Amino acid sequence: MKMRRPWPVTERYESANVRVLIIKMSALGDIIHALPVLDYLHKAAPGIEIDWVVEEPFLDILQGNPLISMLHTVRTKVWRKKPFARSTREEIGRVRNALRSRDYDLVFDIQGNLKSGLVCWLSGASNRIGFTRETLQESINLCFTTRQIPVRRQDYHITDQYLRLVSVSFGKDFNTMNLSSDIATSSEDDEAARTLLATISDGLVFLFHYGTTWQAKFWYEEGWVELGKTLLERYPDSTILMSWGNERERTAVSRISASIGTGARVLDRYTLKGFAALLKKVDLVVAGDTGPVHIAAAVGTPTVSLYRASDGRRSGPRGPGNVVVQSPLDCSPCFRTECDRNDRCSRSITVDSMVLAVEKALAG
Repeated sequence: MKMRRPWPVTERYESANVRVLIIKMSALGDIIHALPVLDYLHKAAPGIEIDWVVEEPFLDILQGNPLISMLHTVRTKVWRKKPFARSTREEIGRVRNALRSRDYDLVFDIQGNLKSGLVCWLSGASNRIGFTRETLQESINLCFTTRQIPVRRQDYHITDQYLRLVSVSFGKDFNTMNLSSDIATSSEDDEAARTLLATISDGLVFLFHYGTTWQAKFWYEEGWVELGKTLLERYPDSTILMSWGNERERTAVSRISASIGTGARVLDRYTLKGFAALLKKVDLVVAGDTGPVHIAAAVGTPTVSLYRASDGRRSGPRGPGNVVVQSPLDCSPCFRTECDRNDRCSRSITVDSMVLAVEKALAG
C-alpha cells in the first residue's frame, strides 16, 4: 500500500479518483440517518467510490445500495465476548487487510466511539476525520482520528452533523442540495409485500410499531388502542398492521390488536429487507423513536413519530409527510432510559395530538 501524505486543510477533493470509507456501524436508526451522506458525496465528487463499515446485524439495510462500492462487516459484540480467541484475532486481521487493501484517501468516522475509532485506525489511512470532543460519544475516539471537525450551532439534527463532517473535505454546502436516501429491496421482497397487501381492503394501510429500546420511549398501550379505533372510524375500510421486534413486543401488540378489533392485524416477523419493502407500500407509519420509523422515512413513506426521552428535533424524520410529536413536559427530552414519572410522561402525548399528526402527515 502506497503511503499518502496527511491531508492539508486547504485541499479539496473533487475528482472521480477519490475513495472514501464511512464508519457508521450501528445502530439501525443512526445508520439510516447517515444515508444522505452517500447522496451528498456522489453529488460533491461524481465518480467517487464509497465503502462502508457496518455491524453484521445491520448489514441487510445497506446491501444492494448502488451508491456503496464495498461493505465491510464487523462483529464487535462477538469480539468483545472472546477478545483473546484465535477466531477473533483472525477476523480482525481479515478486516484490517481488507480495509488497507482499499487504500482510502479519506476515512470518515461518523460514529465517534472507541470501536469505530479502532476500525478507523485499522484502515491505515493517513486522513482519518472525526468529530471534536464535545460531539463524541466517547472522547477516546480522538486518539484515532487525524483531524476533528466541530459541529456548528445550526447543525442540530443528527443527519446535519454527519453531513457537516464529510462536507468540509469537499467545500460544498450540503444545505444547498436536495439530498435523498433509499433502501434497496429485492424483487422477491417487493412481491411478498404486494401479496400481503392484496389480502386486505382497499382503504388506507397504517402500520403501528409499538416497540422501541428504552422504557422512556414507549407510548402507553391504551393510547395505541384508542388511536387505532379512532383512525378506523375516521378512515373507513382502512387497515392497521402491527409490527414487533421481539416476543415481549409481539405479546403487547397482540393485546393492542385484539382491543382495537376488526381492522387490526399482527404481522409475522420480517427480515430488515422484507420489512423495508413492506414499509414502502403502506400509507403511513406510526411509531416511537425506533428504527422502523426511520426506515419508513428513508423509503419515502409518511410517518408520525412520538418522542419522550429523546429529542425529535434532533433525530426525528424530516421533510414533507413526516410529523414529530414531542412530549410537552418541561423535562422532555431528558435522555434517560428509565424514569419514575414514566406513566405521566407517556400519557402527556395525547391521542388527540397523535390523530392531528396523522392528518397532517397524510396531507403531506
